[in-house]
Amino acid sequence: MEVFECRGCGTALTGPLSRVPFPVYAGIPYGNGVAMPVLMESGTYALGIDLLDPADEGENEGSVLLAPGDAAGTRLIPGRNEGNCCGLDGYGGPNLACAGCGRPVAARIDECSAWQATWLEPDAARRVPAGPPRPVADWASVAGRWRAAALVEADGSRSIRWDVEAAVTLAHLVSAADGAPLALAPGPLAQAFRGLLGQLPPPQARPARRAALAGPGRPLPRPLPDIAVVPRHPQTGEPWPTPPGVAAAPLAAEYWAALAFHDERELAPATGRLPPGVERDDPLPPHPLYAGYLDRWVFRAVLNRLNGVDDTQDDHR
Repeated sequence: MEVFECRGCGTALTGPLSRVPFPVYAGIPYGNGVAMPVLMESGTYALGIDLLDPADEGENEGSVLLAPGDAAGTRLIPGRNEGNCCGLDGYGGPNLACAGCGRPVAARIDECSAWQATWLEPDAARRVPAGPPRPVADWASVAGRWRAAALVEADGSRSIRWDVEAAVTLAHLVSAADGAPLALAPGPLAQAFRGLLGQLPPPQARPARRAALAGPGRPLPRPLPDIAVVPRHPQTGEPWPTPPGVAAAPLAAEYWAALAFHDERELAPATGRLPPGVERDDPLPPHPLYAGYLDRWVFRAVLNRLNGVDDTQDDHR
């Protein structure tokens, strides 16, 4: 665990936090005028340097990304409440100052179409140890604990986080296919990704590469696929290890679980009728596997990175 403190006076700017992988879609806007959720889980942080070289841990580590509620010891800077539409966008520089010495230390973001987050400035904050690290869950625990996020919201609207995570995984699938068509295993995987694949240009006329779900708590598909959609460890970012010769297309653990353990069977057969005068007032649950929306910005950014293309247009702060 670490805390971040002001380089100027030592005031604590956060409580104890655990480091997690940097979300590849941080800093990439979503839609137009969309009210966005908080990006980071409370109690965690990520370093922007992860996008460049995870081994580069010098003094200037890159911007520190955390949930807004985890920022402490700060105050808004008067006159720095700029935003294009609905809130703070941080484009004018830090809008939070250290409560101890007044030094600008962070940017609070809550503008529409931007993930809600606080970004600590690398030259204004430093991290110091604050206790032992959080134990890293084994794969069996991951399969049990991170289960399972819905692919749509409770009101039937599209899940923003699923859209961006699906775009990340789709980029891995397309990269692993290397121009060949993708043959998705029937069931939840095909239902979740077939519509997204249909929004891409046609692949080359080559033998298809087979993709299937694999991971902890599931038997290995037989015959082995060319590509396995596997969970991405929420603490380390590492994909579940695939068998030799099988490429991995990682998917966020909670959404992988939603596909891997998806079951639409009723728990008990429905019998009888409602009593006279009784009406249903609860809507039927939305079907969680839908054609979906392809977030092309995220898809392109991840695919370019996998292919070694330097896309300098992406804004990762």
